[in-house]
Amino acid sequence: MTGHAVKATIGRSLLLPGVLSGLGMIAVIRPAAAAGMPQLQFNNPLTLGQVFWGAIIFLVLYLLLSRSALPRVASVLAERRGRIEGDLDAAKAARREADTAIAELRLARRQASVEATAIVDKVVADAREQAAIRTRDMNQRLEAEIARAELAVSAARQTALGSLRVIASDTAQLLVERLTGGTADHALVQAKVDTALAARPA
Repeated sequence: MTGHAVKATIGRSLLLPGVLSGLGMIAVIRPAAAAGMPQLQFNNPLTLGQVFWGAIIFLVLYLLLSRSALPRVASVLAERRGRIEGDLDAAKAARREADTAIAELRLARRQASVEATAIVDKVVADAREQAAIRTRDMNQRLEAEIARAELAVSAARQTALGSLRVIASDTAQLLVERLTGGTADHALVQAKVDTALAARPA
């Protein structure tokens, strides 16, 4: 609403009561005059003077208000309206910025969730791969150690069997000599021991 429109509106609002009061005065002049009210007897010069000067004072007050006070009121109203509209625009802009910030925050949260899930999956996959590698290396080491242990056991068994053959031959020869009282044939005793060892289960 512009200043001229505000001024016209306020002028009409001030002029309307005066017109209505004038019409009401005219409507009640005759009954009041008939009832004996001297201030409404227009044939009296004092009454006419009062009405004339009252109308002039009313017109002067109306002109003063319409030329001085009403523009100030209109400017104040226009300034207040502009300030309110500016505040409303600022509030709308702030709301749009807040909505944008909320949307960006939600997008960032979704992206962070996706990235975190990808990182966790990668860590789990790396851990599984490392565990598989360690398990494979451990199995290879165990197989190598078992193979070495089997070789050592086999070598020790062969060594023990060699020692057993000598011990068995010497023992058998000594027993034969003590039982017979003569000298035993070493080759014959050795052959019997070899036969017995060969028949022995592995």
